[in-house]
Amino acid sequence: MHRLTINLLVPLVMLTPAWAQLTWPVGTPATTARLVAEAATIAPATTFTVALQLEHPAGWHSYYQNSGGVEQAPVIQWSLPAGFAAAPIQWPTPTVTDGFEGKGFVYNGTTILLVDITPPATLASSDSITLTANATWQICQQSCRNEQQTLTLKLPVGPVMTPDPAAAQIFKHARAQLPTRPANWQFAAQATASDILLRIEPDRDLVGQPTDFIPNQPFVKAASDGGSIRHEGRAWVVRLPRVASDIFGQPIMPGPALSGILVGDSSFAIPATTITSPQASPLTIVRFLPVLGGMLLGGLLLNLMPCVFPIIGLKIMGFVHQAGGSRRKIALHGLIFTLGVLVSFGVLSGILFAARGAASGGADAVGWGYQLQNPWVILALMMLMFVLALNMFGVFEMGLAATSIGGSWQAQHGLAGSFGSGVLATMVATPCSAPFLGAAIGAAIALPTIQFFTAFAAMAVGLALPYLILSICPRLMEFLPRPGAWMVDFKQAMSFLLFGTTGFLLWVYAGQIGLENLLGPLGGLCAIAVAAWIYGRWHLPHHYRRIRLTALVLTWLFAITGLFLAKPPQPSALTWQPWSEQLVATTLQQNTPVYIDFTAQWCATCQFNKRRAYTPEVIALMRRKGVLTLKADKTSANPQIEAALRQLGRTAIPVNCLLAPGKPPVILPELLAPEDLLRALRNL
Repeated sequence: MHRLTINLLVPLVMLTPAWAQLTWPVGTPATTARLVAEAATIAPATTFTVALQLEHPAGWHSYYQNSGGVEQAPVIQWSLPAGFAAAPIQWPTPTVTDGFEGKGFVYNGTTILLVDITPPATLASSDSITLTANATWQICQQSCRNEQQTLTLKLPVGPVMTPDPAAAQIFKHARAQLPTRPANWQFAAQATASDILLRIEPDRDLVGQPTDFIPNQPFVKAASDGGSIRHEGRAWVVRLPRVASDIFGQPIMPGPALSGILVGDSSFAIPATTITSPQASPLTIVRFLPVLGGMLLGGLLLNLMPCVFPIIGLKIMGFVHQAGGSRRKIALHGLIFTLGVLVSFGVLSGILFAARGAASGGADAVGWGYQLQNPWVILALMMLMFVLALNMFGVFEMGLAATSIGGSWQAQHGLAGSFGSGVLATMVATPCSAPFLGAAIGAAIALPTIQFFTAFAAMAVGLALPYLILSICPRLMEFLPRPGAWMVDFKQAMSFLLFGTTGFLLWVYAGQIGLENLLGPLGGLCAIAVAAWIYGRWHLPHHYRRIRLTALVLTWLFAITGLFLAKPPQPSALTWQPWSEQLVATTLQQNTPVYIDFTAQWCATCQFNKRRAYTPEVIALMRRKGVLTLKADKTSANPQIEAALRQLGRTAIPVNCLLAPGKPPVILPELLAPEDLLRALRNL
């Protein structure tokens, strides 16, 4: 199924009244759910298994961990006593069915999901413990509905674990549905432009022909969904089609590994196998020529920067003086200068090429789109584009030393001086050219080796072309416009392109870290802007040394603060579920405490509380107490949330409330501190 297409369409469908006919909100579950333990008595440090059994209504089904589309697989949020650990869900082999745009992987009838639980070694043998599982799942027929239920299981503790005979048949049946985990098989996976090829070499001949492969990863289709399975000696080669691009034509890069279930007479769980990333495909001539033209134009535009343009005439006059008026020698100096620019660009692009290879495990291994999946890469590019935009707008200046090109190098005679002058021109002008180099990197980084270096060579030719032409025809300098205020206007106009790029990268970054975490990057960009302003306003040669030193310290202080604020946040250790009155009532009836965060994106205090209050100690205590955490988000108007706030005697947010069965609500301070939460939780 083309999952990204559906992901983009679903929000639009949800805005229409017809969506109400397609999916139902969480309500009274139509599925019968129960939690069953294999052990009648558990023991310290002895792993036992718990089953979540879901009996669906006739004709309805739930989903495998990879649904094949946008449907939601079951999720279990455990609230366990201190020291207990829950392993991941053991997924039985699903049934492959036809979905809207491809194959789906479903469970019909009754589904049993097994989870191994390990108690701590310090568990007292005379005690009993309570396990709490907050389970959510989705069932579908012609329409879909989301379901949720909080289940508890109380088990006695003894010196040794004893099985429960009444549950034996359930667990025997459940384990029969699990795929076998092979021990000595060999695996290799490689991505192509449109498929993933998985080579499976068993340690013995398989009984029967494998019929399908069910992937665990999104954007990868089943073998029966346009792929194939073929026999090569003892090995089986599985071809899995993948969604290679989104609806805008942008590439979707394969993930780092592939796992799944090989289906046949027996099912086998294939472990995570590293995918050899696809080689960058060369562009056709028709598609590559516009890239070359853009790089050449970018190089030409570099000469219009205020720190480069004024020296073109000086440089050409230097050629004339060195050549003694000989047109042939003047042209030769221009060629050698161009060679110096080409060599220096070659070194710079070689460094970039090596960095690309180090980041991706191979110079041609991945494209730029794959690197943009890393929020740290997005953050670095966003900050770079923002700083360069501030520079071009005139908040501060860099690259002024380029206007002195030709000092000691200009004084040298001979071709070596012209070559070195070309190298120095490129190196010193790099700060001014960085905005265009940044755009060039985005265009050329995904190209294979030859086209990569050819593209940057075109940019180098663009930078050197005015020098080369004017060295061949020095009289053309009479037609050059004189440096003036127009250059400053041009430079500032170019800054808006970089501000726009910064905004786009901020949008991508928000998608990676979550919109609720966007306040930090916005504050970080403001701090970076203050740092640039201080540097540009006070770190100037005419100021006293004490003032310049103070400005430098403040610049670094604000810059570091900005980076700290903008860095990707740590994933939340708490699992927040959407608030609803019915969910609160159901949970309290099951003797489970509830913590509600009434919040909104536009509430700055709410965002501050999230960063400050939920320390590891608070989270650990919430888990020990089995607290269900709910988020009541009123970013948009919500009459139900407003009514709930009025019942608590509040009208404004933030409001953080702890509810316990048989006790009055505990409303915490607006400016929330970890000590407030710990005190309230200990009183449960």
